[in-house]
Amino acid sequence: MADHRGGTVSTFSTFDPFREIDRVFGSVSRGPAGPGMPMDLYRDGDRFVVEVDLPGVDPSTIDIDVDDRSLTIRAERVARSTETGKWLTRERPTGSFARQLTLGRGLATDKIDATYADGVLQLVIPVADEAKPRKITVAHEGQRGLDEPVKGEVSEETDAA
Repeated sequence: MADHRGGTVSTFSTFDPFREIDRVFGSVSRGPAGPGMPMDLYRDGDRFVVEVDLPGVDPSTIDIDVDDRSLTIRAERVARSTETGKWLTRERPTGSFARQLTLGRGLATDKIDATYADGVLQLVIPVADEAKPRKITVAHEGQRGLDEPVKGEVSEETDAA
């Protein structure tokens, strides 16, 4: 691409702080999911942490399912009734809520840990061992005895077979 002075301009992709999370999680809504289930998501080393605000929800109504790469969170907030009073304002949402995330490959979905405290549901999703970075050692002849075949070579004994 040429600039106005006749030189060239290189194009760079813009920095996207959600690129890694989108890669691992597939698709995540970046805005609030609607009333009742705002969420934060971040990576902490070898695990992803999802925190969902669910104030006033009875923990026994929280249901979390993983089906293949879909993680679904459901919860219910029951409306309080008043026998003697008259409601002037009811702004807090009630009813059933659901949020679904598409998980990317490389997560240990069988090891998800969920806790609920102070109105916040926290899911910890570890990165699968197979997806973690690891160092590969390069073998060389100096590490082996002279009689030992190098991996990938065929020895005389196996040639006859």
